[in-house]
Amino acid sequence: MQVRKIGARDGFPLEVQVSGPDDAPALLLLQGQANSHEWWDDLRGDFESDFRTITFDYRGTGGSRGTGGSRGELGELSTASFAADAADVLDHLGVERAAVYGTSMGGRITQMLALNHSERVSAIALGCTSPGGPHAVKRSREVGQALARLRGEEHTQHLFDLFYTPAWTVSAKYSKMLGDDTMTAVESSAHLRVSANHDAWDRLPEITAPTLIMHGDADRMNPVGNARILRDRIPGSQLLILPEGRHGFFEEFAEVVTPAVIRFLAESLQKS
Repeated sequence: MQVRKIGARDGFPLEVQVSGPDDAPALLLLQGQANSHEWWDDLRGDFESDFRTITFDYRGTGGSRGTGGSRGELGELSTASFAADAADVLDHLGVERAAVYGTSMGGRITQMLALNHSERVSAIALGCTSPGGPHAVKRSREVGQALARLRGEEHTQHLFDLFYTPAWTVSAKYSKMLGDDTMTAVESSAHLRVSANHDAWDRLPEITAPTLIMHGDADRMNPVGNARILRDRIPGSQLLILPEGRHGFFEEFAEVVTPAVIRFLAESLQKS
């Protein structure tokens, strides 16, 4: 994997990771809230034979850091601003168009990339994500209160239970999806606001890229009703629901989900 440091449009340093054949179609992977590219560590290898696979660390995570992690240094963050960062990454890599696979907050960013930079997007896959705003299906008060109240190992275990079923045998300490523990409180709070303030409801019918929507039907972090809303709002979109899947369904059931994503994106590229 090649690691590069680029400057975004405002000069903020972004760390970018590229793997797979240089001449293959580009695939941009967008991770969840308060996570670096490591979210994809155990999954990206399955895409590398078919795609030039691209990730980057969001502002405030991994190698994309200012000098002190202050709110001012991060800029005014939103799913739209992260989508603009993604477009900057494609610019620096010389990629005119890419397929995009975004999960959780990454799916929200993918929506904004497909809306605000539609010419850069060939097809999209959305996993365990939401349209945001007042039309979205909210998580239960019990889940939200526990996420806000718990600290340390209790918080980690609660997140782990939201991501995986009891059948998942990998311990929480080895999961790459439970947050970047190098983030400051300011950085973590900024990411929380990015997710909470997303609202693409009105504009979703403008998405023209072929779209695959996926969700686990036992997701308590982000209820599955949001997948059906996205399907109804995005013209021509396809829906795949994983029985028993929780928020990390795309990792736990990767043997089903990843081939479905690759097949959908490959077929979409052939048609374009």
